[in-house]
Amino acid sequence: MVSDPRKPLLRLEPGKPQGRLTRDNPGFPQGPEKFERQAQGQRHGPKFQRLADVLARDPAGLELKQDPTALAPERLLVFEVRGSIQDFARAITKVVGLELIDEEDLPSDEDKQPVAYLLIPDAKALEQILRLWSIWLETGEVPTGFTPWRNVFDCLRDLRPWGPSDRVQGTDRDILSAQIAERADDELITLEIELVFRAQAKAGRSNETEVETAIQSRGGNIISRARLDDIAYHALLARLPVNAIRAIIDRAQSSVAGLDPVMHIRPQSVATALDVEDMLPIGAVAQSEELSPDAILALLDGVPVAAHPLLRQHLIVEDLFGLEPEAMVNQRVHGTAMASLIIHGDRNRPEAPLPRRIHCIPVLGAADAFPEDRLIVDVIYQAILHMRESAEPTARHVIIVNLSLGNRHRQFQGQMSPWARLLDRLAYRFGILFLVSAGNIIRDFEIPGYTTSVDLEGATPDARSSALIQALANIQADRRLLAPGETVNGLTIGAKNSDCVSAADRVFARTNVDPYPWLDTSNPSSALGPGFAGSVKPDILMPGAREHLRVTASGSGAAIRVAPGRPGRGAGLKVAAPPSSQGLEGAESYTNGTSAATSVASRTAHRIHDALEAAYGEAFLYLPPRNRAVLLKALLVHPARWPDATASFVRRLLGPHGRGQAPRQKDNIRRFVGYGSVDPDEAVTCAADRATFWATGELGPEQRLAVSVPIPAAYGGKAMPHSLSATLAWFTPVLAGRRSYRTVRMKILDPDDIDRLSVKAHGDQPDLNQTNRGSVYTRSWRGDGAAVVAADMSLPLWVQREPDQGTRLDEAVTFGLAVTITMPGVNEIYDQVRDRLRDPQRTHVR
Repeated sequence: MVSDPRKPLLRLEPGKPQGRLTRDNPGFPQGPEKFERQAQGQRHGPKFQRLADVLARDPAGLELKQDPTALAPERLLVFEVRGSIQDFARAITKVVGLELIDEEDLPSDEDKQPVAYLLIPDAKALEQILRLWSIWLETGEVPTGFTPWRNVFDCLRDLRPWGPSDRVQGTDRDILSAQIAERADDELITLEIELVFRAQAKAGRSNETEVETAIQSRGGNIISRARLDDIAYHALLARLPVNAIRAIIDRAQSSVAGLDPVMHIRPQSVATALDVEDMLPIGAVAQSEELSPDAILALLDGVPVAAHPLLRQHLIVEDLFGLEPEAMVNQRVHGTAMASLIIHGDRNRPEAPLPRRIHCIPVLGAADAFPEDRLIVDVIYQAILHMRESAEPTARHVIIVNLSLGNRHRQFQGQMSPWARLLDRLAYRFGILFLVSAGNIIRDFEIPGYTTSVDLEGATPDARSSALIQALANIQADRRLLAPGETVNGLTIGAKNSDCVSAADRVFARTNVDPYPWLDTSNPSSALGPGFAGSVKPDILMPGAREHLRVTASGSGAAIRVAPGRPGRGAGLKVAAPPSSQGLEGAESYTNGTSAATSVASRTAHRIHDALEAAYGEAFLYLPPRNRAVLLKALLVHPARWPDATASFVRRLLGPHGRGQAPRQKDNIRRFVGYGSVDPDEAVTCAADRATFWATGELGPEQRLAVSVPIPAAYGGKAMPHSLSATLAWFTPVLAGRRSYRTVRMKILDPDDIDRLSVKAHGDQPDLNQTNRGSVYTRSWRGDGAAVVAADMSLPLWVQREPDQGTRLDEAVTFGLAVTITMPGVNEIYDQVRDRLRDPQRTHVR
């Protein structure tokens, strides 16, 4: 049934925390298989022996810096292990002076392959590691107190010193090679150099000085620097001449890539672009009533046209970084379009504007590019601190931040970007819901089986959709999320292949290859998941326009090549745009992609806040910012569902087929759609046959609590389709140095008496081992049998905090919970549960 704004979301009060329930859970994988000890000795013995030889030759290691395989002072060692990184993290605490710098969790289809980076500060620490290795190799045991080291040695895949090949990744080399092509040797190129983060500021300054001296000696200079203790980030923005860049590309030990304090060398971050097409005069502009200046949503984006008739009542623009003067008015595309979508939504579908102003801090300058003289990570950090924690905070009540931005030079390949780590830390610290675009991959690609555009256009809708899904699956590794889309605490938004273009306007689509005539999925350019440690990404899909394809190469017997088409009147979201000529205040145009989808998601989160404020007033507004932010997170994801037809289509097409392959089939589905697409109206209000509840609370270490969900009498005794769904969201603390990145895990326990409702967990949702890897946990049950519902029945839904990963966190962690009961066509559902909640004197029994 259509959502009814007169039926607000219903509040539930969580019960008192109790101890965690311990029981088998097939969703959490078993420990890894150990390697045989004799084989480990043969495989890794020479490496440990080499470290021992280095120690014997020169305990201080002072003369070994030119040897790329030797151990220099404070040298990073790379441990590749099988299984959880936590055994390794616990192990290093037993060796005085060792420092875990970083870790990354890289799941594959067969096995988890975490990588840990360990800083060896002196000969004594190395000597102790070698002693433990020798004892274990001889006896299979280690001294009391060092048991985790035995687990490390059992599962050790590889051990090597950190070197130039680690500091300069393959994709970064390719970009740098393209940047220096046909340039003079002395021409300067900008780089981002991330240093090994040292917890002690003095050691960090020493590292920075060493790198700066090396850069200057090669004819370069430092433009900017940033040290952010919150996320263990220390980086330099530097310019180096082409000949020095060439040595870095070659991974020469004599280059800057050979310096021990250097962790990574990467090209300067480049902002993702936004297309707007088909300029037209501004349509009708509804005059808003007096707007609240107390913003709850901030837009970090390009400089908007603040005087635009669609925007001038609604924006508070704070030019914190002085970017407005350099941004020509007719180039202020990105910020103007995103502000328009947040305030008004898609102008093809008239909606009321938001009742509050939004706070805008430009972080893009001329031509909608990142500032040339600042690290974008530092820019975002300073913007958030300025709004929330400066001497005079300018937007202290902001709890939603829209980031329709990404670094197109940084695709997620398993290792968290500093930008994503920053968002995760700030989300927890301030209670902010970051909404981040998944990224648009606009490179062309081939579609096997078709050689001409005529063949592709003439294919049946089913055949064309099959060919495109298969083509994208074949190149999924090249279409991963763009940083910071891998954020764990934020929500990553993909672009759904849909819009509100009328049938009359659809004929104006610029290209005539409609890839998905009927399939409900992400558009072809939307970046694919999964996220960090195999988490579900993108989280949800929002409208990003019905993207058509343009043919870039065909004929000659080769497979046809296509690329995502540009937006326009026939396939796009209608937005405010800069004026196309002098003297005009502005125009309207059309855009598409994940940036647009993210702004639609931000608008929806704001609408949820508005609806809860209207229904509950101060009782809602006085909730702490973190409670409201995680609640919005849960409620925004909650309506997401895998479209049945799409899930079946992808499962049938991509498989894999056979017994026990369901998790891998689901993995293929979630790469494209995450948790599913969201109907914004369903996220905001209820309907006569659908009741959505919300609750928020806190859980300490290894605690659980019950949220009692009233079951309406009309739910029982009818053999009709019905369902129960629940979504849990939280912000996990993240630790500097990433001893354990995602510290806190939570989940919803399957209710013991769920069978009484004649529902069961269904197959069209991520499985337990997929949904428990991030900071959103969803479960859905459905059925069509007759439920057994007693008078005044309630179902206790248990929320549980699992054992913390790594070091135990004593503080309580805030959660938001959304629960929905629906029985299509039974219009008593909402009223019955609302009446139950209005009467606090009624006794609620199961």
